[in-house]
Amino acid sequence: MNLLKKILKWFLIIVAVIIVLLTALTIYIYNISDATPPEINNESQREPGAVTITDSIYTLGDNWISKNEYGLYEMYISGEPYERGRKAGKLSQFLIQSQEIAFTDQIRTMIPSSKYLKFLKYVIGFVNRDLSDHVKEEYKEEIYGISKSASTDSFQWVGTNYSRILNYHAAHDVGHALQNMMLVGCTSFGVWGEHSADGSLILGRNFDFWVGDGFAANKIVEFVAPSTGYNFAYITWGGFTGVVSGMNDKGLTVTINAAPSEIPWGAATPVSLVAREILQYAQNINEAIKIAQSRKMFVSESFLVGSALDKKAILIEKTPNKMDIVYPSDNVITSTNHFQGIELGALARNMEAKEKSASVYRQKHLEQLLQEHMPLDPLEAATILRDQHGLNYSDIGLGNEKAINQLIAHHSIIMQPDSLRFWVSSSPWQLGAYICYDLKKVFAEHALPVKGSIAHNELNIPADTFLNSAAYKGYQYFRFVKNNFMYDYDHTFTFNTDSFMFSNPVYYDTYRILGDYYSNQGNKAKAEEMYQLALKKEIATEHERESIIKKLKKVKQ
Repeated sequence: MNLLKKILKWFLIIVAVIIVLLTALTIYIYNISDATPPEINNESQREPGAVTITDSIYTLGDNWISKNEYGLYEMYISGEPYERGRKAGKLSQFLIQSQEIAFTDQIRTMIPSSKYLKFLKYVIGFVNRDLSDHVKEEYKEEIYGISKSASTDSFQWVGTNYSRILNYHAAHDVGHALQNMMLVGCTSFGVWGEHSADGSLILGRNFDFWVGDGFAANKIVEFVAPSTGYNFAYITWGGFTGVVSGMNDKGLTVTINAAPSEIPWGAATPVSLVAREILQYAQNINEAIKIAQSRKMFVSESFLVGSALDKKAILIEKTPNKMDIVYPSDNVITSTNHFQGIELGALARNMEAKEKSASVYRQKHLEQLLQEHMPLDPLEAATILRDQHGLNYSDIGLGNEKAINQLIAHHSIIMQPDSLRFWVSSSPWQLGAYICYDLKKVFAEHALPVKGSIAHNELNIPADTFLNSAAYKGYQYFRFVKNNFMYDYDHTFTFNTDSFMFSNPVYYDTYRILGDYYSNQGNKAKAEEMYQLALKKEIATEHERESIIKKLKKVKQ
């Protein structure tokens, strides 16, 4: 009896300790979920003037923003960090707020539970609890300046203005851990010497980062003349100062590709801010490597860095603990979503990703396309970036992750560092015209746009003829059904199954969706038939194959 009392006593003590620890942890997470903004000297005296609107051009001193005829916003920002943020915030306030609406609406669609959203806020707050310690003071000031133009009422469930905008800079990193919610699967390449039409360096990339169509609706081609470092241009969206694709006026380029990574449990420098620092402060490959070495990251990433001064491109591959440099043996380099370096390429996680993901297949097809289209010029580069086929030009369905063009790209870009020219895709995805910009001309003149644009439209690459095809119309219907069915948690969404099947008949996911639809209706025979058809198609990943097999076994029971 005494023994039982002792056991009960210790059990109650342990339970009490656990309750106290959980309570303390809850209070701690609640208190650290909102970041503290940096202190700005003479903040009230550094407020920029009012925005002037003339002929659809918004100006603030010699800074401005305008929307061109192709739907791309063009913005020029200069000055000290805090002033840059305030000017960018005031000029693009409507874009910052609409971007946040698009992002949070998609999150609400994916996670309809308000209780879980609140829980998620504190989890992200805990993961990013030391985020500020890993962000340069310059960028914190710039982000704080932008945050003062964010909406103050609608998003407090996410966090304070500054905390939200700061944490959004880690969205690409979070996408590594939530790839079922945010599609992350980019492709990039570089060629030079005998492999390019004029011998100069040419680079191309698709930024396949999808968080709903609304998120990609308003793209900004931003030109920055900072008070320190080099002038640069990058493709961005409202409120985002990190870099995913860009080029500076020394002819250095940087693009980022997600690599196999563990779920992050502690903060470090967001990948996009490492890329931003490289773009702003490196003029050659060696300087880019030094910056990458100096920053701790909390996910794995590949940086494709091109340099006009070095006349070549390399890959900087980085995990939270290690770094590899990949120097090409030939005048060509490619990157998808796995590591290629000697040390990081041998990691177990990377070997598994190569075996089970779409990355190796996509890289092989990319190499095949490069061989067929070299020597490369911007038009040939666009043809590669728009390719929707599988290996040997096989039909693998529209939207397949194994394709170079997965029809989800936030943007696509082609860069020629030697001439300081680059081409940015207009919507939809990379199917619209690629718009040409001359970095040298923009920063030499930094004048207001002529007729609402600073683009060199005479050098634009025309829109893809696929936009006028019956296949494109079919794909639009396919996406409509898929996006509605994906988040139909109550199983009330209905559609014409025959029309849907013929909208994208070669794609495995068409039949996976039909299998799910019939399964929800209790029609096991039809569900089994659709899952069997899905398994006969080119499936993007082993994870998806295993998922379909599991569903097939269930309906057979």
